[in-house]
Amino acid sequence: MSWAHTPTLTQYLIEERRRYPQASGDFNALILDMARACKAIARQVAYGALAKSNHAVTTTINVQGEEQKPLDVISNECFMRLTEWGGYLAAMASEEMDEPYLIPEQYPRGRYLLLFDPLDGSSNIDVNVSVGSIFSVLRAPEGKTEITVDDFLQPGTQQVAAGYAIYGPTTMLVLTVGRGVVGFTLDPDFGEFMLTHPNIRIPESTKEFAINTSNARFWEPPVKRYVDECLKGKTGPRGKDFNMRWVASLVAETHRILSRGGVFLYPRDNKEPKKPGRLRLLYECNPIGMIVEQAGGRASTGYGPVLEVQPTELHQRIGFVFGSREEVERIEQYHNDPDASPVDLPLFAERTLFRDETL
Repeated sequence: MSWAHTPTLTQYLIEERRRYPQASGDFNALILDMARACKAIARQVAYGALAKSNHAVTTTINVQGEEQKPLDVISNECFMRLTEWGGYLAAMASEEMDEPYLIPEQYPRGRYLLLFDPLDGSSNIDVNVSVGSIFSVLRAPEGKTEITVDDFLQPGTQQVAAGYAIYGPTTMLVLTVGRGVVGFTLDPDFGEFMLTHPNIRIPESTKEFAINTSNARFWEPPVKRYVDECLKGKTGPRGKDFNMRWVASLVAETHRILSRGGVFLYPRDNKEPKKPGRLRLLYECNPIGMIVEQAGGRASTGYGPVLEVQPTELHQRIGFVFGSREEVERIEQYHNDPDASPVDLPLFAERTLFRDETL
């Protein structure tokens, strides 16, 4: 296929920079180096089981209490090493690191902060399901020489850019710099990200939802109500049939919703009452939330806009609902309406369609 008239990522960023003649070019350099990191990770992911013989990495437990797979560690190193040297970052933080990583003294420090989940969905590597990398860019405080955790605790509305790479049948980079959402496909012959999706928009309505129903017994009443109404289909209050999806890879779920609409729910529940949610606010919810909002969708905690949440911890978790605007607003309404009464779930409640009729 000829790419003669298809802009590259570099060309796209140059065109965006021309809108701001006073810009230094540091931001473009940061995005391009993150794209390089994503290319390197894509190559490692593509090796699959063959990469194990090349990388003897000891399995460890990260700050989240989760097992780090070898590719988690390798991907984290890719992001660090390919972005620390450029002079545009003051510090970075990763889901895989306990504390922020300050730019070493031998490199100049810049005015941006980088947060990232280096390999989202890595538990799916062994079954060859799409995985990805997620990143968020913030401004560092002006005039501050030593960056601390508090400097990263900015609400999602303060993000300068956000994006993700998805490593599947093709490698794609999806990016927002605050003016809509664009998608680039990696051309394996030329090694360039080419602009293939210039204006990604999420349909306002949908007939598809994604949730882990194994947690149904722990859901709050508004979530039970929403799912039950979807399951009742045409004969229920929604008057239409819904399809249900669940991949257990946030990047894969996001990409599907950006491609054809839908709603994703990983809500707060009662499984572990001390945890206000499962997904990480700074590394996952905020960047995905910015992308979704810029694509015309809605990103929420289930109660209100996720991008307006003031972070209190670097590795803070939160409930997350996003996707087609109409569905997310309905879920918010169910949470915020004090008169909303819970609806029994025929498929998931204690008395189910599969109950023992002799009892």
